[in-house]
Amino acid sequence: MCLTTFLIHSLTTFVVHGEDFISLNLKIMSMATPHLTHSHPPTLISHSPARLLRPTRATPVSGNMTTTDQFKDYHPSLEVLGGARDMFCPVIKTHLGRPYNHYPVFGSNRHVETIFAAFFRNIPDVKYKRECLRTPDDGTVTLDWVSGDARTLPDNTPILLLLPGLSGGSDDSYVRHMLVRARNKGWRVVVFNSRGCADSPVTTPQMYSASFLGDLDEVVNHVVTRYPKANLYGAGWSMGANILVQYLGKEAGARNFSGAVSLCNPFNLVMSDEDLCKGFNKIYNRSLAKALSGILKKHLMLFEDIGGDYNIPLAANAETIRDYDEGLTRVSFGFKSVDEYLQKSCSADYIKYVRTPLLCIQAILFYPESC
Repeated sequence: MCLTTFLIHSLTTFVVHGEDFISLNLKIMSMATPHLTHSHPPTLISHSPARLLRPTRATPVSGNMTTTDQFKDYHPSLEVLGGARDMFCPVIKTHLGRPYNHYPVFGSNRHVETIFAAFFRNIPDVKYKRECLRTPDDGTVTLDWVSGDARTLPDNTPILLLLPGLSGGSDDSYVRHMLVRARNKGWRVVVFNSRGCADSPVTTPQMYSASFLGDLDEVVNHVVTRYPKANLYGAGWSMGANILVQYLGKEAGARNFSGAVSLCNPFNLVMSDEDLCKGFNKIYNRSLAKALSGILKKHLMLFEDIGGDYNIPLAANAETIRDYDEGLTRVSFGFKSVDEYLQKSCSADYIKYVRTPLLCIQAILFYPESC
């Protein structure tokens, strides 16, 4: 499991061979399910290529047909398996064999592209209207809607629910780029901020978990109740994708989704944890741990007198994600160990049960025009 598939949620944007990701996938999802339905069409699954793809602005292909010679030096960045491709997503066939060239310099190495995007990509200016939801356990999650959309968009406007990655939220550049592109296509977009993320309030010791689906269920029920005439679609990055796929494979509320996209899902958190402890990946591990502990430090008063197996100093000064999970997450959600928590939080165990049209993209591509 490549570390970038776990980390990319905070550092890059996505594109599939020259057409920006959101344009392509809105087209795909709309064609797959033009109307909200409770039927169970086949799942659409793509698998990551044999090696990590570097960023690119794709080279256009002229004409409607191509020859074998044109592709002898290239490999596809997206593979879709199953007959549902032809039935539900004919548009995707035109993108499977497009030639691939990495973007010069910045696309020559996955670490270079990651670092470059983190420091130089712009952050679109988006004005939100925040909505706070109180959960049954007295926790709080927030939904950030685009300000003004409630007045200007029809009630049947398709809705795109965005699930950021670990410690991410509506203030991150990758979320805002996706939001802007979807909104420009006429979609209503809402960002689901997990507890403590994007300055969401924290009211209980239970903050963030890769296995807890209760908050997402509350959000889905709230959104479909508010807009019963609209089709609901979901897109998640990294840990957000892991949670989304679990939800689609486990929860009854999955029937509310007309389609979904999983971006750079770690799928197997045990393997991801091991990979993040190796070589250059340790830098990303420390970066994520710092982000998590930073959220915790804003709410230390809540944990001042907490007892039990909590180790708040360890979590607040975590040098790895495992440190944070050991001190806080696994205790908050009743796991005996971090390993048990990771093993029971793998979306790979549930993807076979997904019946919502689902597109899984593991290729990591960088879009220079958004910088």
